[in-house]
Amino acid sequence: MAAPPVNVEVHLANGLPGWTIVGLPDTEVREAKDRVRAALQNSGFDIPPRRITINLAPADLPKESGRFDLPIALGILAASHQIRGDALDRYEFAGELSLSGELRPIRGALAMAFAMVRAGAAQSALQTDLQGRAFILPLANADEAALVEAAQILPARTLLEVCAHFANAPDAPKLVRHVGPALAHAVCYPDFAEVKGQQHAKRALEVAAAGAHSCLLVGPPGAGKSMLAARLPGLLPLMSDAEALESAAVQSLAGGFSPQRWRQRPFRSPHHTTSGVALVGGGSVPRPGEVSLAHHGVLFLVIDRVHIIRLMLQLSNFAIMPAGLYLREQDGFYCLQKQSANHDRSRLRQSRYSSLHFRL
Repeated sequence: MAAPPVNVEVHLANGLPGWTIVGLPDTEVREAKDRVRAALQNSGFDIPPRRITINLAPADLPKESGRFDLPIALGILAASHQIRGDALDRYEFAGELSLSGELRPIRGALAMAFAMVRAGAAQSALQTDLQGRAFILPLANADEAALVEAAQILPARTLLEVCAHFANAPDAPKLVRHVGPALAHAVCYPDFAEVKGQQHAKRALEVAAAGAHSCLLVGPPGAGKSMLAARLPGLLPLMSDAEALESAAVQSLAGGFSPQRWRQRPFRSPHHTTSGVALVGGGSVPRPGEVSLAHHGVLFLVIDRVHIIRLMLQLSNFAIMPAGLYLREQDGFYCLQKQSANHDRSRLRQSRYSSLHFRL
């Protein structure tokens, strides 16, 4: 989990009017020029009739989502001297702009606030100005980001409110630091006492919870495996501040965090047909999978033999051949499970076998 900082640089040059965004932007970021142009016009600002180049540094880091709309708009206004640009270095910005100039919520606000505070603490010995850096973001994300107590959160509803914060007029309204709502520390989980019987299974789950062990539940459908597993988070100790922040930051990256679930250990129960990418995460734009979303919580998996084979084919370098299941490598195949001793060796001339066998 990381939220690397991105510097937005704006340059106004002579030539035909146009917008260019560089720095590995994806489709959402490239479309920001249309959103920002409309937001600036509808907010009453002038769009400079010049060639505008927007650089998102570092250039080798792929950029995605609409969180760059607000810093791009402020960079254009500062480059055209419509707002003060000397004070922007003391702030960090994130937010998606609507065509009317309103700020829309973004994904990962908690993770960005957590990374900002952590980076400021790590570099405070070298750059003391990072300690006083504030975070300006949409109002809808204020409660989430304010969970990081050391972060200075300045929420705004519109682009005009952000620009007024940097105005030279003494009577201009300033953004006020947001204080999150009081959160109840009492977390409610399904009660373990509601389960009647199953004494051996209860004892096994208590031991697993006490030692942070994995637990295998075997039984026919309807025996109570899911019911018992859903009550396992209630046996775990209360989350510390560091654990709660880490778990909430992962949930925020996936866009599924709510401040009402603060300090609540996650319980993830993906469907047995879940793909390997959805389970471990990934994709063209990396997203946390079920394993990451269950950080400091419980991951409940329902697996069978077919599911194990499918996951191995998706997550590892396996191949299915007529003679069984094989591990594919550069110089041949390792046999993991043979169907019979009388298989056709002529079809596997380049294969070689090892003593690694297991039963599915």
